[in-house]
Amino acid sequence: MDQQPILLSVEEIALKLKEAAQFIGQRVVNRDEVIEQAFCALLTGEHMLLQSRTGVGKTLLAEQLFAMFEGARVFRIQASKEQQPDSYFGGLDLELLKRGILKHNTEGSLVESEFGFIDEIFDANDFTLRALLSLLNERRLLRGTHHQPARIHTVIAATNYLRVSEVTEAILDRFLYKALILPDKDPYVQFKIAQKYLLHGGKPAQPPRTIPFAELKYMHTIITGNNPTITITIRPEDLYFANLVIAHFEHLRNRALRESNRGRKADDYREFYISPRTQAKSLDLLRALALLRARTSVTHEDISKLYFIFATVGVPEEIALFKKSFETIENSLTSSNGFEQIATLLAFETLLQHIRHDRSILEQPLGELATTPIRRTFIEWFKETFGGVDKTVAHNRRQLEQFITDFVPATEEVRELKLAVERLMTRVFQEIERDQAREAERRLRRQEQYTSQQEP
Repeated sequence: MDQQPILLSVEEIALKLKEAAQFIGQRVVNRDEVIEQAFCALLTGEHMLLQSRTGVGKTLLAEQLFAMFEGARVFRIQASKEQQPDSYFGGLDLELLKRGILKHNTEGSLVESEFGFIDEIFDANDFTLRALLSLLNERRLLRGTHHQPARIHTVIAATNYLRVSEVTEAILDRFLYKALILPDKDPYVQFKIAQKYLLHGGKPAQPPRTIPFAELKYMHTIITGNNPTITITIRPEDLYFANLVIAHFEHLRNRALRESNRGRKADDYREFYISPRTQAKSLDLLRALALLRARTSVTHEDISKLYFIFATVGVPEEIALFKKSFETIENSLTSSNGFEQIATLLAFETLLQHIRHDRSILEQPLGELATTPIRRTFIEWFKETFGGVDKTVAHNRRQLEQFITDFVPATEEVRELKLAVERLMTRVFQEIERDQAREAERRLRRQEQYTSQQEP
């Protein structure tokens, strides 16, 4: 499929996505949060799992989402235990199979589709689910000697139940976004659902305008950092803040698990774990949330919605726990000037990294370091402490060490960051001392060689 040039701005595409979400919200009643989560899955190019009881509208939601885009092929399948991988990848080429070559005819299959919908995914047998793993994760068909890139952008899977096995756990890991859709028995909500059913008969509605799939892919390149012209920025202190919130949420989830499993051995239940891969992908979610609001910078509002991937949308206890983590860390840092302290320490850390790769920085007057990533805080401290007198090499190290020594953390989170920066500073200066000692030893050897050559 040829890539069409994008003629609209990010703001214009974001507005179209917002209108699309609103349209779906009118068709799929009272599911606004799941709809926003689904658009984040589409923008980040990740997969989504919808769980609910029968007849709650999982299929309708997925089909209405896909109907909002044009120029994208949709693969649909109802999973069953009798199916083989061929059902997803296309039938085998029988002539090649006679020669011992395993090759699928992928035309019209999930491999050749941008979107996929798998209904009742856990009805599939483990052999088929295992075959899907690489396709969902690496976007490649890997079957015997048949290796082929896949077009797949986002798969939405639906299920009425969770089946636990080693393979299904691996499949669940491929679905970064998860939602539990509970039946809503509110009389007014039921009335609105009945109205929509009378109008559309339980089928997706034709939107007033569709969004070219190329525009979704364009936004995806920005979100994943693969667009050289547009960057979604996140301040270092906010990135650090996001990681603090995630760590606190993981701690609270495990504390709740231990309390609910009191009296049982730790080996008898699985602790909640956020993998480094999932945590890294949360950056894409932050950028997607910013773009959905036509912003090119991440804010605390975006960070507050990271539960879209770390919790199951539709499970109030999990969401409440994440919001508690967010509010606890934010209130602690806001009330204590912690954000400014984190910004200062991270800028100091960046300076140390620059020194690590360019030792000549230590030969510069510290008063000139304003041109490096160090923040104004350090320059002000330096002038107050040393009266603005620039000194070089011999004093610079002591002054940098003194800055960290005099730095008083306002919170426990800042204290931990200070300790990490102190450890880095120690390593950097140890490396410098080691290199200086080696250079001095080399100079001594050269001098000795020169002296020996001059002797008669």
